[in-house]
Amino acid sequence: MTRTPDIPVTMSGLRPMVRAQINGQDAWLVVDSGAFFSFLTPAAVAQFQLPYQPFPGLYVEGVGGHEVARVVRVRKFTFMGNTWNDVEFVVAGSSFGGEAVGLLGQNVLHIADVEYDLANGVIRLAKPKGDCKRTELAYWAYAAKKPYSDIDIEPADVREPHTKSVAYLNGAKIRVIFDTGAAQSLLTLGAAKRAGITPTSPGVTDGGYSYGLGHKVTRTWITRFSSFKIGDEEIQHAELRFGDIDLSGADMLIGADFFLSHRVYVASSQNRLYFTYNGGPVFDLSATRAPAESAGAAAGAGASAEPRAPDAAMRLDEPIDAAGFARRGAASDARHDYDAAIADLTRACQLAPTESGYFYQRGMAHWHKGQGDAALGDFDQAIKLKPDNADALIGRANLRVDRNGSAAEVTPDLEAASRALPPQAEMHLRIGQLYDSVDQPGAATIEYSKWIDSHPRDNVLMAGALNSRCWSRALSGQELEQALSDCNAALKMRPNTAAFLDSRGLVHLRRNDYDKAIADYDAALHLQPKIAWSLYGRGLARLHKGLTAEGQADIAAASALQPKIAERAASHGITR
Repeated sequence: MTRTPDIPVTMSGLRPMVRAQINGQDAWLVVDSGAFFSFLTPAAVAQFQLPYQPFPGLYVEGVGGHEVARVVRVRKFTFMGNTWNDVEFVVAGSSFGGEAVGLLGQNVLHIADVEYDLANGVIRLAKPKGDCKRTELAYWAYAAKKPYSDIDIEPADVREPHTKSVAYLNGAKIRVIFDTGAAQSLLTLGAAKRAGITPTSPGVTDGGYSYGLGHKVTRTWITRFSSFKIGDEEIQHAELRFGDIDLSGADMLIGADFFLSHRVYVASSQNRLYFTYNGGPVFDLSATRAPAESAGAAAGAGASAEPRAPDAAMRLDEPIDAAGFARRGAASDARHDYDAAIADLTRACQLAPTESGYFYQRGMAHWHKGQGDAALGDFDQAIKLKPDNADALIGRANLRVDRNGSAAEVTPDLEAASRALPPQAEMHLRIGQLYDSVDQPGAATIEYSKWIDSHPRDNVLMAGALNSRCWSRALSGQELEQALSDCNAALKMRPNTAAFLDSRGLVHLRRNDYDKAIADYDAALHLQPKIAWSLYGRGLARLHKGLTAEGQADIAAASALQPKIAERAASHGITR
């Protein structure tokens, strides 16, 4: 087999990321086996000041719907130590998560067979030589003397680049797409329905939201199915996520969670796919909030099941340098195997004691394991080594907020992080949320505005960002007309969203428009009956209208949910 050098992949949560350079500037791209071409976001185009190229009639389709796309040309694109001139990218989508400015798609990945060894932080491209049609290519399984599965995949070409195969849900055949760009595996609503499951079925729970290419945010649900079988691997009583998505003839996305728990070889040369199980949860069932829906979001949720020890096949290729240990540590962290993550990241820190990023990554693993003091020490060291490490600054601020730190403790880190980031960076939204968490709505408004002013209004995160700015303005009692405009725009994008109605209710309360405030709070509480701020705001509005008993009952109910809500509201001048 002819192999290219290993492609280093760093897991950022469930996003497999590779580092590149665009016109000499560092850029992170998500490895996306479901993308027909490599992509950049419109925000990245603005950030890197790239010229658009004429390409009429181009549109793209994904989980978030379909949209008209454009094309840009990168003068110098550097990847894996090589530089290419005048490289074209498709421009579409809104956000690919975190620091990612784009996707590395099938125009790169389909030039050969692809081995996805995400648990070890590596992707390998290989071309079998000679007559290998009958050769079993799961070479790592032979060395570990372990079984593997192999399945047929549909032939792929330029027009149909996806890796497609079949699986069995409750014994019925379904068509699946292997897609590393989808963080979490996802069934269509139709496939779930054919298996006898709907969102209102007994035992179905909220799965959060999903979004991708396009501008649609999709609600998802989680429930238990009798079985899920792919190849020789069968999961009895499998918990799976499903949502209202259109996959153009397929029934399920097999996402990065599956790739992380398996070693996968896509043998396009044979129209076969080989895989072995690494250990740990096969499907990540952490609920994902709607993008920037509300301030003060918690850190990432845990997995749905306890991880099992990594398989021997997973550790065949031991890292030889700090970067390799760090990548494997990040992958273990994403798999919720925190002990393995900390061990590998400790080795990376020992081998490269001046690399700020490794201490930040170990700090996150400590935090995920519940070791806050160790996490804080690592964040301190990361910032000492690199004072403008925005990830570590935000991580330390977030940890201090979780520990009820004061605004004085948190603000210096948030200010430094904000200065280090371009205005297009998604992390400005997180900084705004942290400012809101320590009752600094004026500073939060500035952070939200940096991001909002740098993105088109059809961005998938825009509705949540506008709502967050509306809330901050309402909480501070400043710029109430602009706040109302923000909330109205957010609700136009995503009607009947409880958090947005709650924010607009506060704007109306601040403007002494008590009837409209009560109407919005009623609507919010109809959707989510236990929103403390909606109960408290409605209680104040009712008191102002002379509805004393009803108002006091609302305030009592709000205080039962958040005992200090009256104190917090009063600190912003929101009183009876």
